Amino acid sequence: MQNTYLTSLIFAFLTTLSVTTTAAPSIKAEAPAPITAQVVNAEQAAKVNLNAADAETLRRDLFGIGAAKAKAIIAYRESNGPFTAVDELLEVKGIGKALMEKNRDRLVIN
Repeated sequence: MQNTYLTSLIFAFLTTLSVTTTAAPSIKAEAPAPITAQVVNAEQAAKVNLNAADAETLRRDLFGIGAAKAKAIIAYRESNGPFTAVDELLEVKGIGKALMEKNRDRLVIN
């Protein structure tokens, strides 16, 4: 008799638990931003101003630019004045056409 009573209580508890979890309102996540908006934000954040960027920014945000090349860019800028065009970066020792093309879309002159 007690065994039947205990089994009935467990069954009732499990049934209530099951109904509660399935009837609970689901939490809706916020709609993600459109991919185009994410790409535009990434492009804007990735632009590096050749005339204002410090060595760490150049090293971090440009492909194939290490500490030595970043310092060379800054030294060129200090000795020759601000860059007037992105292609002027080719005049910096250690910067070739391939490296320039990898980074062309990331560079701006302001």
